[in-house]
Amino acid sequence: MSHYYSLLREATACGLTVIEKRLKSKAKGIIKGTKIGLQHELLKVEKICVLAEEVGHHHTAVGDFTDQSKLENRKKERLGRVWSYEYLIPLSLIVAAGQAGIQGRHAVAEYLEVTEEFLLHSIEHYQRKYGLYTSFNNYLIYFDPLSITKM
Repeated sequence: MSHYYSLLREATACGLTVIEKRLKSKAKGIIKGTKIGLQHELLKVEKICVLAEEVGHHHTAVGDFTDQSKLENRKKERLGRVWSYEYLIPLSLIVAAGQAGIQGRHAVAEYLEVTEEFLLHSIEHYQRKYGLYTSFNNYLIYFDPLSITKM
């Protein structure tokens, strides 16, 4: 499975163009209109996470919300991130990692093709959404520490 190519297809289906280049800003990625710019020197796994967030911004918010001192802009930024967490790491993939015997943050992140930081933020998101654990397809997913148990 390659999240990157899946995201490129998603972007194209939404009428977005993805360009990898040296961005003028320090941002790893940016969306403006129908164009998404990604820093070209990012590792593939970083590109996946950044592209997911930018596609998420397309789906959840419009306008310029780069000024993060404004509460409304921080909310819009979060919406794009939440979309990316749920797109790249749905509960079904967390269960699949557990079923495959994958353990430890580094190994799980590698299996899911995301950075460890992205995985941790995703887990924090799910913990805020569901609490300490949730059930999914006859499995209990515990978020801290991350573990999967068959019911």
